[in-house]
Amino acid sequence: MAQQDAAKRFRTVGDGTGMTSDHRYEQEELQLAFRNRGMPLEGLRYDVTPTGMHYLLTHFDIPDVDMSAWNLSIGGLVKKPVSLSLDEIMGLPKRTEVVTMECAGNGRALFLPRSVSQPWLLEAIGTSEWAGTPLKGVLEAAGVQDDAVEILFTGFDQGVQGDEVQYYQRSLTIEEATRDEVMLVYEMNGRPLEPQHGYPLRLVVPGWYGMTSVKWLESIEAVAEPFNGYQMHATYRYALTPEDPGDPVDIIRVRSLMAPPGIPDFLTRTRLMGPGAVTLTGRAWAGRNSISRVEVSSDGGVTWSDAQLGPQPPQFAWHKWTAEWSATPGQHTLMVRATDSQGNRQEVEPAWNIQGMGNNMAQAVDVIVEAS
Repeated sequence: MAQQDAAKRFRTVGDGTGMTSDHRYEQEELQLAFRNRGMPLEGLRYDVTPTGMHYLLTHFDIPDVDMSAWNLSIGGLVKKPVSLSLDEIMGLPKRTEVVTMECAGNGRALFLPRSVSQPWLLEAIGTSEWAGTPLKGVLEAAGVQDDAVEILFTGFDQGVQGDEVQYYQRSLTIEEATRDEVMLVYEMNGRPLEPQHGYPLRLVVPGWYGMTSVKWLESIEAVAEPFNGYQMHATYRYALTPEDPGDPVDIIRVRSLMAPPGIPDFLTRTRLMGPGAVTLTGRAWAGRNSISRVEVSSDGGVTWSDAQLGPQPPQFAWHKWTAEWSATPGQHTLMVRATDSQGNRQEVEPAWNIQGMGNNMAQAVDVIVEAS
């Protein structure tokens, strides 16, 4: 109770509602920005993002997990509750998936007004080769009972959010949790998980935004009712007002990014380059759907031309694209947008929501081409 009372003493920011129309950033946003990190867009050159470049969001603290005492407990509405060591989990059937993971708040800082939270621009993205054991097999061995409706995942990381002292918790329906590709992961890019990425064990749910892939797993529990914890009902919602419950955030929306050409101005990141033939390149992705088309504009979205798609990637990995551009002297705004196999296409203007979720607006890159 004392912790809950203390949680309520934290001050509000922005205009008092957690929103701001000020282009300047709050001190709280800067604290979050220094704790977390995005992938530099030049990282788009890699099929698999180097581990140190992959985006990172830590809600609370990176926990200090005591491996001499750590076990993963699987309980709740199961016939055979069990506690598994890391060695036991690593002895189960192994699966490897190349997965593009994106934060649901990627692009939040481009909204106006914006939610005072982690101020992502475009870089909350990365693609890794994850290895672990399918969750489905673990649940089958435990024997999920017929009256269970969801699987609840609890991490070791604890903190305060929304006036609640909480462990980070998310849930999935039985149907989602038992998809073949959902994994309990202990390796990233061929190495044991690093502390900041969830060591010793994390969940990876390919196709979903990153908030679903709970890190530092402590327990898995089959429950009889939909979980209504803070990370499910109060955040990660497409809400338009504080009172609007909104739809839940789930599958990653179609998106594309280009690696900015030329060289950057240190402060503004405006690109500088000479005239002539330029090969633009980048990546596109769409959760569980494939990419059917990528288009590039060199005039700020007035006209568009098709880019060339590279070889088909693994199901949950981003798709490489290239486009040829004849750069002429002057100022240009390059843009890129993608369309997925279900006909969903990025829009030039974002679909605003109060929490800054799922902003997949077309990327714009300002370029100055000098005559010589």
